Amino acid sequence: MRRPAISLAGRNAFYFALLLAPPLLWLGIVYLGSLFTLLLQSFYAIDEFTARVVPQVTLQTYRQLLTQPAHIDIVLRTLLMAVAVTVASAVIAFPVALYMARYAGPRLKAFFYVGIMLPMWTSYLVKVYAWRLILAKQGIASWAFESAGLSGVLDQALSVPVVGGPSLASSYLGMFVVFVYMWLPFMILPLAAALERVPASLLQAAADLGARPGQAFRHVVLPLALPGLAAGSIFTFSLTLGDYIIPSVVGAPGYFIGMMVYQQQGTACNLPLAAAFSVVPIVLIGCYLALARRLGAFDAL
Repeated sequence: MRRPAISLAGRNAFYFALLLAPPLLWLGIVYLGSLFTLLLQSFYAIDEFTARVVPQVTLQTYRQLLTQPAHIDIVLRTLLMAVAVTVASAVIAFPVALYMARYAGPRLKAFFYVGIMLPMWTSYLVKVYAWRLILAKQGIASWAFESAGLSGVLDQALSVPVVGGPSLASSYLGMFVVFVYMWLPFMILPLAAALERVPASLLQAAADLGARPGQAFRHVVLPLALPGLAAGSIFTFSLTLGDYIIPSVVGAPGYFIGMMVYQQQGTACNLPLAAAFSVVPIVLIGCYLALARRLGAFDAL
């Protein structure tokens, strides 16, 4: 064994290649291979008579996806929900992350981190069904509104044609609340990490130059927090686009992209259409990343 050991001595590149080989093989074969297979399936089509997949390259499935109003409605519904959840998560997460990064002491910061991550340790399905009970017509949310004398406000919100419904558990408003609750930690943690890297000397310099708190926030804090905001928004946006459990349990009747992928590859056995729907979130995320990079969100990474 001495000769091989001597021959390998000082060859750091070989050791790094040996170390990276297993994860690269896993990434290349299992992940990228399955993704390539999925993309390839989207260029196939279903024979209308035999209901079998025809392994010939065609754009018929994409034509079906982009021309049928029902499919376009599913894409737009999912996109609007993802944008709304991302914006709401950013608005809620920013003050929490700012307090954690700039004002909380070590013990209080640890308490915040544990409190934010604790719901992530609970079963996903348990949380979804718990929220269905909370938002039910006779659930805790309705009782809280009634106790606070705000039943009229809740009834008015549920009477809105698009977002309302018989109850919060059967409306897009309730689905929106559950989505924000589920993905909010994924927005707070990157934002807090980005805000912790903002030097306090920059805020002091802005104050010395006469900048008001609002001006310092817009011109100093917000630009430096954009990488964390972009990272968190990628999580919330992509997770909402692909989720199919929350729309299946909570919310008004109506398909989302994840639900269509699940149904088409399962019940309907239409794998090409399921693959074509799976490509939609990939394209949307790619466009979002290109836009974020163009706006300079990743310059400080």
